[in-house]
Amino acid sequence: MGTMKSRFTRRMFLGGVAATAVSAGTAAGLATAGTPRTAPARGTAATMDLTVVNETGRYGNADIRLYVVGNDGTRQVRLTPEGTVAPVALSDNGPDGYTDYAIPLAAGGATTLTLPHMSGRMYVALGADLKFKAVRDGNGNAALAYPAGWVSGDPNYDVLHDCAEFTFNSAGMFCNTTMVDMFSVPLSIRLTGAADQTTGTLRPGGRAQIFDALRGSGPFSSLVVDDRRVIAPGHGLDAGLFPADYFGGYIDRVWDTYASRDLRVTTNAGTFTGRVSGGRLSFTGPASVSFDRPSTRDVLFCDGALAAPNDGTTGPVAAILGAGFNRTTLAAHADQPTGDPGGFYQDDPVHAYARAMHEATEDGKAYGFAFDDVGGYASYIQDGAPRSFTLTLTPF
Repeated sequence: MGTMKSRFTRRMFLGGVAATAVSAGTAAGLATAGTPRTAPARGTAATMDLTVVNETGRYGNADIRLYVVGNDGTRQVRLTPEGTVAPVALSDNGPDGYTDYAIPLAAGGATTLTLPHMSGRMYVALGADLKFKAVRDGNGNAALAYPAGWVSGDPNYDVLHDCAEFTFNSAGMFCNTTMVDMFSVPLSIRLTGAADQTTGTLRPGGRAQIFDALRGSGPFSSLVVDDRRVIAPGHGLDAGLFPADYFGGYIDRVWDTYASRDLRVTTNAGTFTGRVSGGRLSFTGPASVSFDRPSTRDVLFCDGALAAPNDGTTGPVAAILGAGFNRTTLAAHADQPTGDPGGFYQDDPVHAYARAMHEATEDGKAYGFAFDDVGGYASYIQDGAPRSFTLTLTPF
């Protein structure tokens, strides 16, 4: 676990979507993406089986709506019940001003669909429809305003919903469950092909464990919205619900520590050696990269001063720094990334949201923040020869 694996991660998802979608209530609601950096070039079938399983124990199939939306590389699309992609169109908005892209589940048992090549999100809504509005993006193209469940004024705020992310293309299937924006509905994903992989499954009672843990974690308690969802602290900060200086003291410690000693960050490109000087953390090694002192918001969103371009040098270093800040391992360990998850979230202040997500999952993996894939601790799986994908709504 000494280096950050260069592979297709959440930060690389949804490139076409991010370029064209509008996320209600937020300026940049979707993760950026590109193409797999080290994905196998075997080629895949044009379609694969998609199965949706309802094991909530609380909602019947008739109460659950599925939405598969994203892009096909050139335009925004949605999956139809017939297994084809249809372009998003402004004319899809109905009399209420919203589209009706819901795919009904089977009357009973599992629902089997066909998934063609596309990249995006699989949303599930329980007990009510999600309101996706077709709009024009900045280039005049048809796009979707995605749900922003962390925004109190969003039309979907009162709807119980969540999503998984995926890209299915000629290189394979790349997918994850995500809590980067919020957590609401417990989901697991299974991918079968060259291997048989499952991730995202919560421990029995895991959903309640997450809610209870955060209700009892000081400033994180304000992120719990009834029994509906928990908002990620970055969005909570933007809404005035979470302290804007939460990581301020820890960031100061990191900057003070590495003003007098070296910080070594190892990536696939090699080892970078850094020191803080003139207010910046500057590295030498395979390339010269440097970073301004980040804010708490930069840490929580893994953005701003910690933005990670897909350049093979600055990006991987930024990702490892972001993980070290969020896991509070950076001040105590001069060699990054650290590989022992038992040492994560042990220093002050604790990222209680991310910690709660990991503690509640069976395999210990979760996407509690955007750089959670560093070291392989994210609820992410991929396969270069996929045959089937299963999305399971697991027990509440």
